[in-house]
Amino acid sequence: MGQVLIIDNDRGMCEFLSDCLATAGFRVDVVDRGKPGVEQALRVDYDLILLDVILPDGDGFEVLSRLRSRISTPVIILTARDNDVDMIVGLEMGADDYLSKPVNPRALMARIRAVLRRTRAVCDDTAVPPNHNKIKVGDVEINIGARAVVRSGETVELTSVEFNLLHRLLRTAGELVSREHLIKEVLGRSLSPSDRSIDVHVSKLRKKLGNNVDGTERIKTIRNEGYLYVIL
Repeated sequence: MGQVLIIDNDRGMCEFLSDCLATAGFRVDVVDRGKPGVEQALRVDYDLILLDVILPDGDGFEVLSRLRSRISTPVIILTARDNDVDMIVGLEMGADDYLSKPVNPRALMARIRAVLRRTRAVCDDTAVPPNHNKIKVGDVEINIGARAVVRSGETVELTSVEFNLLHRLLRTAGELVSREHLIKEVLGRSLSPSDRSIDVHVSKLRKKLGNNVDGTERIKTIRNEGYLYVIL
């Protein structure tokens, strides 16, 4: 199935996570501190990293920032705090998903498989015919095979989730895409009433792309419905 790194100092949680992952066929390494966790993540080509927000030698978000400056390995953050702040901060800093502690085993494996499905889907891009390998709407162009985005001639750095989100919106530019469809296609899971993660990703994508040349937003919110990429 793949290799996973757990960065968490909660011994009981690490044993629980390791057992769940091993049962599903994953190979697992565990590091209980942030600094050696970053070193381990840079040393081995992991398929996924599970990162706790609270670590004995610093903030998990600092670890996430250091990871994102060096590698694009998918990261799921783990938080024991019962609020949306950790989720929003983590997603804005480049995490691919989040889970609240205590972790439900089925939810854990569903989230992991969803993240791995969408990151491994890039392998299928090589089968895309050259004339279908790019999508351009206005001054924004994406190269599907290279996973690259250019706006007005300048490269825009996006996370894997942000790229997939933009790709989905550009494919049907000018048409409404419901939140339910975005969550299913981009995040790989079903819509739940309290799930705001897709909205955070849309907000971050908006900031990175900036407004249209006329000052209007590129991605329009359709209240209680979803999102639409605007065609000028």
